Amino acid sequence: MQEALLWAAAGTGFTFFMTALGAAVVFFFRGEIRPGAQRIFLGFAAGVMIAASVWSLLIPAIEEAEAAGTIGFIPAAGGFILGVAFLMLLDSVMPHLHPGGEKEGMKSSLGNSALLLLAVTLHNIPEGMAVGLTFALASQQAHRPELYMSALVLALGMGIQNFPEGTAVALPLRKEGLSPRKAFLWGSASGIVEPIFGTAVVLCARFIQPAMPWMLSFAAGAMLYVVVEELIPQAHLGEHSHAGTLGVMTGFLLMMILDVALG
Repeated sequence: MQEALLWAAAGTGFTFFMTALGAAVVFFFRGEIRPGAQRIFLGFAAGVMIAASVWSLLIPAIEEAEAAGTIGFIPAAGGFILGVAFLMLLDSVMPHLHPGGEKEGMKSSLGNSALLLLAVTLHNIPEGMAVGLTFALASQQAHRPELYMSALVLALGMGIQNFPEGTAVALPLRKEGLSPRKAFLWGSASGIVEPIFGTAVVLCARFIQPAMPWMLSFAAGAMLYVVVEELIPQAHLGEHSHAGTLGVMTGFLLMMILDVALG
């Protein structure tokens, strides 16, 4: 348990670091991200999350269930549905702002900067859970050391796609008048939920070990909800969507290669 906790803290710490690194762009660049580049970044993040949901979460969930003598697709499908429902609930309750200016969730007096921060924070919750769960699974399967490599690959993929997320929060905050330092701090803060949720699921892992297939597919469903509800539509804003589409394909391909080759 302690080893898994340390690994999860390191993995989600890396994803948080990459968010902060993306936010640090605000010290060197004061403009806005060009729409084409924004679509590529969003599409890339979507592709990474789709591949991670399949190879790092759903397939291990099915394998774990079958190893326990259960029909593999039942916990995979059940957990997936619960993950989607959980994110739908958060999406409807938590006030947040999409990059296009559309507000969702309960009415709030918070400014646009805070609402944009909450939007990215909402996306990062299932990512932190996914990384933590994969390390928890690796700790429960000590006879399969390759699972730690799979968890590391997932953390790497999540970290890579967190870089543009940090930038996407910090630059608009700078444009609204915040100092570079404050914009950086707020942009970095959007990723803090990943270490929190990542380590929390490891701490709970020994109590939920029989439900691990459900939890893995829960994280997959939550991540794919974010992809379909938020990332892909935003990646295809505008008359031409080739940039967003190629971003999705590139992210999916990279994550698939990392998972199969290294995991």
